[in-house]
Amino acid sequence: MEIGNHSWRTDFILVGLFQYGQMDTLLFTVIAILFAVALIGNTTLVHLIRLDQRLHTPMYFLLSQLSIIDMMYISTTVPKMAANFLSGTKTISFLGCEIQAFVFLSLGGSEALLLGFMSYDRYIAICRPLHYPVLMSRKICCSMVACAWSSSSVNALVHTLYAFQLPFCGSRIVNHFFCEVPSLLPLVCEDTSQYEHTILMSGLVILLLPFLAILASYARVLVVVFQMRSGKGQSRAVSTCSSHLTVASLFYATGLSTYTQPHSLHSPARDKVVAVLYSIVTPVLNPFIYSLRNKEVTGALRRQMG
Repeated sequence: MEIGNHSWRTDFILVGLFQYGQMDTLLFTVIAILFAVALIGNTTLVHLIRLDQRLHTPMYFLLSQLSIIDMMYISTTVPKMAANFLSGTKTISFLGCEIQAFVFLSLGGSEALLLGFMSYDRYIAICRPLHYPVLMSRKICCSMVACAWSSSSVNALVHTLYAFQLPFCGSRIVNHFFCEVPSLLPLVCEDTSQYEHTILMSGLVILLLPFLAILASYARVLVVVFQMRSGKGQSRAVSTCSSHLTVASLFYATGLSTYTQPHSLHSPARDKVVAVLYSIVTPVLNPFIYSLRNKEVTGALRRQMG
């Protein structure tokens, strides 16, 4: 592999999560199991929503889109990491790294925006139920999904094209388990402080704004529910909102910690743990927290199983 000042278009080396010890074999097994659970859970949810007419509602349409994103999201990182671990190699081509970074950014941004739209759906359903058929029509739902995909893809394309035209010099060792823009900046041999401000602004728009919208939506939902003076309804609403907010907070907080800090403050070890949370753990939890705990979904599962 060619290494020298301003050398580019050569392979990168991913340090990865594993150091090929006994504990790393156990960790690899755990991640492989999580990957399988994420694929099975999300695939099951998508098929249930497609097959059961009772789940053909705006809420479950958005949930099916979230499951599709999660399946693609976790598949962007884990298979390559598994292939490197099993083959004993750690390399990834320049083009492969660029594609992985673009796809990962696109899917992560889509999920962040879609979670915000899903909280808006719950807000309309509970706080303005009479307007729900109009405000959450099929056309509006499709527009939400298209907005999430297109805006995140444009953002990812801009960042990927800019980051990969920067001069990488010296070491090509990426201290991460996949190609992510913040993990590549330490390899750049020019000042990236101005570009890091752009990453910060993108992170605030795509991560912080939807998270604030989720907090505001669920706060309003809880206010309305507690005004109903139904003890059973209140406990159910608190349970549902708390579980949703827990998973959303895990995704947004870890994403913000990665994309709103300058690379001088990043710790590779911490970044890997944080990345595992939002790139692997969240896609595993989402189908269980958002849907498989839902009586409508479990009822649909029983009907499909006869």
